[in-house]
Amino acid sequence: MNIAALVLAAGRSTRMGSHKLLEVLGDRPLIRYCVDAALTSNAYPVLVVTGHNQGAMVATLSSADVSFVSNPDYAEGLSSSLKAGVRALPSSIDAAIILLGDMPLITHDLINQMIEFFNASPHALALVPTYQGEWGNPVLLSRKLFPEIEKLSGDTGARKLLQSHHADVIEMPIMNDHVLIDLDTPEALAKARSFVRLGNV
Repeated sequence: MNIAALVLAAGRSTRMGSHKLLEVLGDRPLIRYCVDAALTSNAYPVLVVTGHNQGAMVATLSSADVSFVSNPDYAEGLSSSLKAGVRALPSSIDAAIILLGDMPLITHDLINQMIEFFNASPHALALVPTYQGEWGNPVLLSRKLFPEIEKLSGDTGARKLLQSHHADVIEMPIMNDHVLIDLDTPEALAKARSFVRLGNV
């Protein structure tokens, strides 16, 4: 299958109090972690959905081989970015892996593993990584779900949609909690920076 990567990076970071995706973690802005993971994975192309502080986001990623998708409706929440990204995908794309920009522990190995699992199950509508039974991110969505994504609203992703298609969703257990960790508060960012200083990230 032809599987693209959509990086959602349009939010206002209201819980952080600053534009979290531009905050530096270790040697690079937070947004570069998931973008770099996508670019070194088997997903192609890589699209980044921008909105809040769009100019700074584009400048930060100017050296990356990505395409930008502008979401003028970003204030409406996560669903607006998901819809904007899906609309921008080439018609040749069979599925897309949806990455959240504030999850720096997602690796290209995980993305490739998800793609491999999904390709082995051609009738599945989606794939979700799990840790100890809990659904995490990123998620991989078949093109067959794209029309239903248009019906989403508010600050929600595809979880409710996937729950309604639970029988057609592959769950992929992993051995760590990286698929559950996002950095959306100053406390979470500070903790991540302490891990980086200790060489754990």
